[in-house]
Amino acid sequence: MKSGSQDAPAPLTLFYDGSCPLCATEVGYYKRSDTCQALILVDVSSEQFSGDERINRREAMARFHIRRADGRQLSGAPAFVEVWRVVSGWRWLARLADLPGALPVLEACYRIFLNLRPLIVRGFAGYQRLSGKSSARCP
Repeated sequence: MKSGSQDAPAPLTLFYDGSCPLCATEVGYYKRSDTCQALILVDVSSEQFSGDERINRREAMARFHIRRADGRQLSGAPAFVEVWRVVSGWRWLARLADLPGALPVLEACYRIFLNLRPLIVRGFAGYQRLSGKSSARCP
């Protein structure tokens, strides 16, 4: 958070799987859009990540998590919505998510995605190889 700016959002700690090419690409978009430097990015696949009393590697690798500046931790669709709220160019999605009934639908879609994630990641990694972009492996 920039000092002196009342409009700057409080920082969010974003826990992501950097070994997953799809996850790393998405977080890259957020990082490039984060003009207020509101995100603290934590790659949970890194050897440096050992977790803490509130999140461990297994949990962090299984679902998308964020921790707000007030200490509240969220995962899944609510976590994505919090990221969208603080990152320029993504706020319109947060406003859509605030519509009645939208968050449960987003969470249901996210749970379906989690089941399909290995297949999607394999396809995404194959696309990156064919297009000449390097990619990490995702479990």
